[in-house]
Order: sequence, then C-alpha cells, then structure tokens
Amino acid sequence: MVQNSPYKSLQHKDLTVEGYSRAAVQSYWRIPELKLGFDLGAQPWDFMGTPAWFISHTHLDHVAALPVYIARRRMMKMDPPVIYLPEHAVSLVEHLLKVVSRLDRGRLPCELVGVKPGDEIEFSRELIVTASATRHTVPSLGYIVWERRKKLKAEYTGLTGDQIRDIRLAGKEVTEERRIPLVAYTGDTAPEGLDLCPAMYEAKILITEMTFVAPGHRKEKIHKHGHMHLDDFVERAARFQNEVIIAMHFSTRYHDKQVRHWVERSLPDMLGGRLKLWL
Repeated sequence: MVQNSPYKSLQHKDLTVEGYSRAAVQSYWRIPELKLGFDLGAQPWDFMGTPAWFISHTHLDHVAALPVYIARRRMMKMDPPVIYLPEHAVSLVEHLLKVVSRLDRGRLPCELVGVKPGDEIEFSRELIVTASATRHTVPSLGYIVWERRKKLKAEYTGLTGDQIRDIRLAGKEVTEERRIPLVAYTGDTAPEGLDLCPAMYEAKILITEMTFVAPGHRKEKIHKHGHMHLDDFVERAARFQNEVIIAMHFSTRYHDKQVRHWVERSLPDMLGGRLKLWL
C-alpha cells in the first residue's frame, strides 16, 4: 500500500480512528466504518476510498489536499465525493477547484454542501451528523456523528407483539427515535467549541485540539487566536463523559517528550486513562 502521508490508528470497540494532526502542518481524520472523514490538510492514498468529508474550516493545514483527493478519485474512476464545509466557503472553494482544474487540465467532480451551525445532515438511515459553532480566526464548525435507533415508546412497554402490531396498524407510531453520539470533532477552536455544544462531552469518541501545553503560554492570547491550552482540559476534567478523548493539533514548537511531560504532570491519571495524545 502506498503511504504518502503519515497517520496513526486507534481501535475503540467497533470504531477505528485514523489520522494525523499538527498545528500549521496538516490535519486529516477518518472513521472508516462510518465512511466519512474530517478535514483534508493532506490525504493518505488509502484514505481515498472514504466518500464523504466534513471540513471544519478553510485554513490550508485543514483543506489543502481537497483538490488532490477529488482528482485521485476521478483518476481511479470512483464516484464523485461529497464535501461538507462551512456555508460561507462554498463559492470560494468552487472557484478554487475551477482554477486548479484549469491548471491540471482535468475535471474535479464533487458535490459541495454548505453547512451552518445547527444543521442536521441525514448521512444515512442509521447516521445523522450535526454541526455546531466553534470559535477560531475564520468561520469554523464542529461536527458530531450520531447513531439513531428506533425504540419502543415507554407507554407500550409490556404489551405483546400482537398488541403492538394492532396499535401500529391503527396508524399510531409505536417507536421513537433515540440518538447516541458516536464521534465528535472540533477542529481548531477556543474552549467555546466544547462548552457551547454539551454533546461534545458525551460522544463516545471526542477528537479535539490541545494546541498549547507549556505552563508559560498565556491562555487569553491562545483563546483569542481560537485555540485551547492544556489548562482548559484540567479545568473541565469533570465534564468529559467520553470513553476516549483524543488530544491533537499540538504546536510545532513542542517535541513529543515535552507534550507528554506537561500533560502527564497536569493530568497524571490521563482522565482515567481515556486521554490519548496524538503524537
């Protein structure tokens, strides 16, 4: 297999997280079982089969590989992908793809879908993706992938199968939808990206940024530029109900040993072993 971009993998129950992120370098993630990914700062060759991507914002380390990904799928005779991205960016990305297409002298077929905070996307019969506002230096979105299940309404619990059938045949709905947050992704954001969307703290897997970790870095300046500090996690430790918390997008000014040292010093139990550093 061609591996032209690095990535790590983590298996949690029936879901796999694959990706890589470093601030100002590149960020890209996918959940192969869900057939979707987040951000395209680069595109490993074997990520090409994932047919849908959700873009958090348009900084180049999160979107630069978009034309490459589309062109590769066309070259391999795959169906055009669906790209979900902040609504304001659709016309600009359309223009970008037209320019690249002229330079490349090849078509770049895809479907661009504008998304705004509060939108719900019917991704499949079993999955819904919701978008929430995050806070960065450009308009940005976070996403949550929900599994939806049909559950018998409480008032019909205890009835026989025949009784439930008769109620259904009479035209009454006997089930209600239950949503389970599977994966949450913030992209780049100040702490509001978590705090304004409580379900971020409830998803089974949370992928979120921790750009700065050094004690001497001022949180006020970090937040102003749309990022988070290790201290923001310490302050919110009791709020994380996630089964796995992936911290990513560390600043390039740190080497891996520094990141581990500062995080383990501030959170020695690593949030009960749930916190994973994507280094």
